[in-house]
Amino acid sequence: MRDAAVQSLAVGFFDGVHRGHQAILAGADRALTFRRHPLTVLAPERAPRLIMSLDDRLAAIRACGVKEVVALDFTPELAALPPEAFAAQYLDSPTGRPHIRCGANWHFGKGGAGDADGLRAHGYSVTTVPYATWDGAPISSSRIRAALAAGDVTAANAMLGHPFRVHGEPQKGKGLGTQLGFPTVNLRLADLDIDLPRGVYEVTADGVRGVANYGVAPTLGDRRWPTPMLEIHFPQCAAASVPSAPRAVDFVRFIRRERRFATLDALRAQIAHDCAL
Repeated sequence: MRDAAVQSLAVGFFDGVHRGHQAILAGADRALTFRRHPLTVLAPERAPRLIMSLDDRLAAIRACGVKEVVALDFTPELAALPPEAFAAQYLDSPTGRPHIRCGANWHFGKGGAGDADGLRAHGYSVTTVPYATWDGAPISSSRIRAALAAGDVTAANAMLGHPFRVHGEPQKGKGLGTQLGFPTVNLRLADLDIDLPRGVYEVTADGVRGVANYGVAPTLGDRRWPTPMLEIHFPQCAAASVPSAPRAVDFVRFIRRERRFATLDALRAQIAHDCAL
C-alpha cells in the first residue's frame, strides 16, 4: 500500500473530464494538465475542437476531489524537453516524488518518448488506470467529440458521466417566440468550440427543463441570425418563473435537425410537437 504521506499526482489533458478521466483523478491530491491542447503546438492542423473551456475543465477536475490543479502553458520549449527533464521539472515536488496516476496511453516529453514504464524505470511509483468503457469500446475524448458532432448527446453524456454543458451570453431576441406563443431566452455561445449540429435539443438550465433550438432560425429569411444562437423555451414555466438569463445550459438529448418552414404556422406546429416529445 502506498505511504499516506506520499502525494498522488494525476496527469493528463482531461478534455471533458469524462468517466475515464474521473477514474484517473479519483484519490489524487494534485493534477497536472495543459492550458491548451498539445497538438496546437505540435500539429495545429490536427488540433481537436475541445469539449470544455479551460475554466470548466479546471472546475470539473477540482470537483473530483483534487485539491490542487496546475495548468501549464504548452510551448515549443516545453515540447522539446526530454522525458527525464520534464519529469524532474514538472512531476517532482519539493517534498519528493509523488505517486503518478495516468491513463494507459499517456506519453510526455520530446517526441512523446516518456511513458509510465519509463517513469517506473527511473524509480517512480505509477498507477496506470485502465480505460473506462461504454457500449463495448474504450471511452475517449475523441469518441465523445464524434458523438456530439453526430448529434448523439445521449451517447456523449453516457461517456462523460455528466451532461454536456455550454455557457452563453444573453442576447435580445426578435420577439417571434412570444408572437408564436413560445417565448425564449436567447444565448450566444461565445466559448463553444465543439462542432455541434444545428438543431433542436432538450436541455436543462438552473434545473428547469427546456427545449432549445441551436441555429440561425432560417424560417425568418433575411431576419435570420447571422451566427448560431441558442434559443430556449421552457414549456412548463409561466413567464414569471422562466430562469433569468441562465449562463450554463446542460444538453440532455437531440430531437431533430434545424430546418426552414414554409410558414410561421408550420413552425408553430413543429415547436408544439417538439415540446411534447
